[in-house]
Amino acid sequence: MAKSNSKVSRLGTKSTNREEEFSATSSVLGKKMVEFPAIKNPPVAGPARVISVVNQKGGVGKTTTTINLGAALAELGRRVLLIDFDSQASMTTGLGIKPLQIKEQYGSIWYLLNDSSANISEFILKSNVPGLDFIRGHKDLAAADAAFVSELAKEHKLRKLLEPVLDEYDDILIDCSPSLGTLTINALTASDGVLIPMECEYFAVLGLGLVRETIDKVRTNTNPQLQIDGILATMFERKTAHSREVLELIYKEFPDDLLDTIIARTVRFSESTVKGEPITTYASSSTGAVSYRRLARELIYRGGAK
Repeated sequence: MAKSNSKVSRLGTKSTNREEEFSATSSVLGKKMVEFPAIKNPPVAGPARVISVVNQKGGVGKTTTTINLGAALAELGRRVLLIDFDSQASMTTGLGIKPLQIKEQYGSIWYLLNDSSANISEFILKSNVPGLDFIRGHKDLAAADAAFVSELAKEHKLRKLLEPVLDEYDDILIDCSPSLGTLTINALTASDGVLIPMECEYFAVLGLGLVRETIDKVRTNTNPQLQIDGILATMFERKTAHSREVLELIYKEFPDDLLDTIIARTVRFSESTVKGEPITTYASSSTGAVSYRRLARELIYRGGAK
């Protein structure tokens, strides 16, 4: 029992319940633990690197990753903008905006998509994390496929919308909807890279091919420079053989794309969502916060973030 308490105290967690231990792909697969250096240099000059957080399956950690990766990058001195591109507007709620405020179209990314005269800078909100801004979502984003069906160059709407603020940020993260429709194509067309969170479940692996197929189509038709920044294993449960088997399967199929950082399942993510803030501020020393800070360093190290 003393050994277990020692592990908890070493992580510095505030929780009274024992959390999952910190995990990484290298350690789970029996390899030497990969270390990512502390970030000391300022971000590279130039326009923001735009990253879409994509998976057509819901409930895999896209919103959690967008919020907490964004907060971790901001802690490293990056200027970060988050875009809630999902009709459920979960990212908006997770950053403390009340449901009644979300009902208004004005102030949302949906309004911007439909009014070319609107000034995007007026729609940007400040989070409780210095350096972390966001634009909220709206339920009417669900109508995008029908609303833009006859519009010319509809795949480029978001790219054109973001152009005025690219020089004001280092990284822009887009929380995509759980589909591969018009909104996701817009996000991928506007992006430099793609981050694919994937739950450590077998059925989630089966859908990965469809995501990569969509990325290939976007490369061919609208954005030939689009890169895969990595596959992020989420909701990992160290004690289950199934999670380890799924991780091994992903590594076997996509060894170059699978990130070393793993996001373990923990109730602290749900708690931070209820509080309307990132886990990096709600439970700063928890395993979840440590993991997302490590993910930020890993992406910068790999060139997937500035």
